Order: sequence, then structure tokens, then C-alpha cells
Amino acid sequence: MLLMALGLAALLFHFHREERASLLNTLGFFLACLGGQFLSAMLYGLAFTRAAEVLHETFVIGAGIALIRLWGLLIFRIVLPAVKLSPPRITEDIFVIIAYVAWGLVRLRYAGLDLSGIVATSAMITAVVAFSMQDTLGNILGGLALQLDNSIQIGDWIKVDDIAGKVVDIRWRSTLVETRNWETVVFPNSQLMKNKFLVLGRRTDQPVQWRRWVWFNVGLDTSPSKVISVVEESIRQTDITNVAKTPMPNCVLMDMDNKGYARYALRYWLTDLMIDDPTDGAIRWHIMTALQRVGVKLAMEERSIHITKENEKHEEVLHQREVQLRMKTLRRVELFSQMTDEEMRVLAERLRYSPFAKGNIITRQGDKKSHWLYIIINGDADIMLETAEGERRVIRTLGKGSFFGEMGLMTGAPRAASVVARSDVECYRLDKDAFEDVLRARPAIAEEVSSILVTRRAELDSAIHEIDAASAQRGMAQQRSEILSTIRRFFGLGS
Repeated sequence: MLLMALGLAALLFHFHREERASLLNTLGFFLACLGGQFLSAMLYGLAFTRAAEVLHETFVIGAGIALIRLWGLLIFRIVLPAVKLSPPRITEDIFVIIAYVAWGLVRLRYAGLDLSGIVATSAMITAVVAFSMQDTLGNILGGLALQLDNSIQIGDWIKVDDIAGKVVDIRWRSTLVETRNWETVVFPNSQLMKNKFLVLGRRTDQPVQWRRWVWFNVGLDTSPSKVISVVEESIRQTDITNVAKTPMPNCVLMDMDNKGYARYALRYWLTDLMIDDPTDGAIRWHIMTALQRVGVKLAMEERSIHITKENEKHEEVLHQREVQLRMKTLRRVELFSQMTDEEMRVLAERLRYSPFAKGNIITRQGDKKSHWLYIIINGDADIMLETAEGERRVIRTLGKGSFFGEMGLMTGAPRAASVVARSDVECYRLDKDAFEDVLRARPAIAEEVSSILVTRRAELDSAIHEIDAASAQRGMAQQRSEILSTIRRFFGLGS
């Protein structure tokens, strides 16, 4: 028995270090019981036979209880978790207590004690205790019922009334739930058994994920089909942390208010139930930027407020200030370096503000319909190339003042690579129609920009195919001629 106890204690000391103090107490109790057995042997030698027998049985029962405790820790804390089984603490306690009682009754029977009287007396005592401890027993039985029917498990997220949190322990009397506010709520087990509660994110044979609703309002003058398609496309094409791809997020028109706006909801499935509000916030930001890119404003509740109208002169000053800022941005773009101030002003008037949230795909590789150019005014974006095997690699990172999409704007060519927002990005977008007016007024611009496009393409090809710049620039004259012809054909300028 001594060797068994020391062996168990050594294993537990090595694999279960967090409860070494409890292990030392149990081992000390076992050694004390062995010492008591030695004392009872001495009393037997001194002819104190009855006292020796009582002490001997008492200390044998005590030593057995200590060994049962050690075996219980080994099985429930080390062996079962090693084979991917983690029963709750209450299950361990039940089995260990049953073993204690069984061991005590067996030893008392071997000692010659008649157990029938004890059983009859214990029945009366049990009835009295049960009557006086109804609430406590209700909590204990509630805890057993929760475990037996698998209603909740440690790690589940539950919601009781307006409290939601993660189950961290199921004890004899209560269940402990940790909330997102770093609070630990103690629910009596009887309360969980008597009242309904929600187990969040759990569905048979499905991964843990919980549907969330993000609400927003848009004016009734905007087509619902447009709002839904823009929002769904933006969310589905963006990898947002903790947002499940299956089922796919969807946008639904929920109501049309008499205050002048339609109420929409974007429904998505959250994979990490701890990160709820931050993920909702990221979704709202993606919705807002997606709608702003297509010129749709979020609706606010309308109120009648009397204000002093700003005069037209002040509005014109603000407009001219914005145009000057845009012209300054355009001058940084090499593509427009040969344009006059008047041509630059025409383009500045036609620029469209286009924000993107982190992770948005600004342009997609192979897209043939995006005939526009982007100029970054804030933030960073990655140029990403996707190979035939599906591998993605970052070719270059673009920052403030960079531009991309010039080949799509000028020639209608498919996008050679994808551009993904590395952070929140603000851009100006120049469409083909806006540039076409300037180009038709002075067709010679096509010759000026063709050289720039050839140089830009050579740089991109050298980055994509990992060849030196000299090799990429061979035959640039021929490429310039081809691109110039493509520009004229694309804009209908003739030869």
C-alpha cells in the first residue's frame, strides 16, 4: 500500500502540478493512517485488544480513503483527459464518494458489524436531512440532471434572461458562468432546471457558430435590390475575422418606416462567441464603406430643425477647396503629368470618393468590367497575384499617393492582379466616362500616356514573373504601338 501510494503521488506530482498542495495533504493523511496502524499493533501487544482492533479498522478505512482519492485524481484528471474525455468535476465527486462509502461498509462488515441496524437508522436520518435541506438537495439533483441529460457542457455559451456567458464549471450546488464583462455569475442548478435558458451556437452535427443581426437604414429612394446586392457582395468577398463562410451572410429588407427610410438587416454567423460587438462593428464599417462607394447614404431619423442656410458663396469656396485638393492629388499621378490645368480640373470634378474597409477586395484579378483607376489618399493596399494552383502572394504594397488600375481605365484590359485593402483605405476613383471627355477634346493625350503605360506594365511583369527589368523592357516600342492602338479603339478615337 505504501509503494502504491508513493507511485500514485509521484505520477500526480509530475502531471498534475496545479494541485500539489492537495496531494501533499492526501499523502500526509495516508502516512498518518499507516502510523496509526503501527500504534494499534503496539496496543495489541500491550493486551489492549479491543482498542487496538477499533483503531486498526479506523486507520485501515482512512488509508483506503486516501488511496481512493489518489486513484480518483489519476483517472479523472490525467487518464481520461489524455483520451479526449473530460467529465465535469461533479462526476468525479460522485464516483469517489460512492467508492468511499463502499469501502467503509466493506471494512465494517469484515469487522463483524451488523449493517442492517445502520441501514435502518440511516434511512430515518436521510429523511430528516432531506426535509431540512430541500433547496440544497434540489441544486445537487439539478446539477446531476444537467450532466445526465447533457443539457449544458463546460465551454458552452448560455443565455439566462439578459445574462450571457461561457460555462466554466458545473458544481454540486451551482453552475459558474463567465460573461464578456469579466464577471462570474453563479446560477443555482435548481434555477437552470426550473426555467428555460438558451445554449448559444450549438446545433446538432454543426460547428459552433451563432447568428448575429446588424441593422442599418437606407432611404426609400434607393432600390432594395441594389442595397442588398452591394452589401452582400462586399461582405461575402471579404475575409472578416470570426465571420463564417457557411452559411453565407445575407442582407434582408425587414421594414419600410413611415419616417422615410427602409430598415435592413445583415445576418451573419459568428464563429467566436466571445468577440461579438467588435465583429458587429467591423461588419457595420464594411456596410458603410460599400454603400458609400456606390453613392448610397445611410438614412438618419428626420427631424425638423430651423437653421440658417449657408450662402452660395460659402458653398462655392468649399467646392473650390475640394477641387484644388483633388487636383493636387492628380498631379502626383504620372499618368496625368502632361495635362493642362484645365484638363486636370475637369478630371478633378469627376473623381468619386471610394472608401474601403480593411480586407476589402478593391479590384479582383481577371475582372474585365472594372474600367476605372484608383488613387490612394489614405491607407495601404496589397497587390496580390493568384497563381493557377490557387496560391496567393503579395507583390507590392501601395501607400498614400499610389495609383493602380490604369490599364483597365485606358485599354479595358482585365485586371492583372488583385488589390486588397491592407488597412482602411480612402481612394479617389476615376471612371472611363470621365476620362473619355478629356481624351476626345485632345486625342494627343493617348500618345503621352501610352509610354507611361508601357513602363508600368514592364515593372509589373518583372515583379510578377520575377525577371529583371532589362528583359521586361525589351520591345517596349512595339508594346507602345500596340497599347496606343488599343487605347484609340477602346475610346473610339480612330487611327
